[in-house]
Amino acid sequence: MIIWIASYPKSGNTWVRSFVTAYYFCENGIFDIDKLILIQDYPNKQFFKETVKKGEIHKHWDSSQKNICSEKKVKFLKTHNSLITAFGNNFTKPEYSLGVIHVIRDPRNIITSLKNHYDFETYERALKFMQDENKVLEDYPHLKNYAKTNIINSWRINYQSWMSNKNFRRLTIRYEDMIENPQQTFEKLVVFINTLMRFKDKIDPKKLSNAIETTNFKSLQDIENQGKFSENVYSLKDNKKIKFFYQGPENDWKKNLDKNMLKRMNEYYHNDLKFFKYEN
Repeated sequence: MIIWIASYPKSGNTWVRSFVTAYYFCENGIFDIDKLILIQDYPNKQFFKETVKKGEIHKHWDSSQKNICSEKKVKFLKTHNSLITAFGNNFTKPEYSLGVIHVIRDPRNIITSLKNHYDFETYERALKFMQDENKVLEDYPHLKNYAKTNIINSWRINYQSWMSNKNFRRLTIRYEDMIENPQQTFEKLVVFINTLMRFKDKIDPKKLSNAIETTNFKSLQDIENQGKFSENVYSLKDNKKIKFFYQGPENDWKKNLDKNMLKRMNEYYHNDLKFFKYEN
């Protein structure tokens, strides 16, 4: 069955994925970047037997996840897809999904990361991206790969889709808590995974400490600077690699957003910010 690591883009999914890789797949919890591929990005072409055509990713969700589960193993998968039904096709089903690690982040900080990641010229474009209720990401311009199509919808629809799920267990963690309270947050994550997996093991303090330390933002940024991180996107303007681990903890909406943009976001996301107990 599948344990999803699900989030809207630029919310900390890769950070969580790196931690899980370190704690569960690396010796002594010391992160090995080469093992990050053990938690793959879904959807993608390695999961599909047929070629995926433009606009038809939904037709392949069921059969591919059925094949994954036929291996009789628990598999972690990363996704940015919303937990939706498209043209009668459910993104996933209870018989395929053991649980979900759901990562959330303050939208006022996501916008700066999106602006950098997708090389937007203005915050206006990034906000339009976040509020697009029908947003779809296609990895086609560079890789010619419609199998990596994610139906992400808007930030709000995306997070609400996962949080309204009643069919399998969910742990929602905030990006900000991974920064401010890493020990407590990642302990909670390990307990959740061990419960899903029916592991009776207690938390290994040394392993946990190593996994936290070797996958913190600075460590991941260093790995990228050494040229060992291979998941960057490229600018459509000049085809240059865009920095993936950009500002991290230094990404502060109080510094980055002008008064007009901040006012608009605070008003638009007022109820969301209140729900997640973000400062408004």
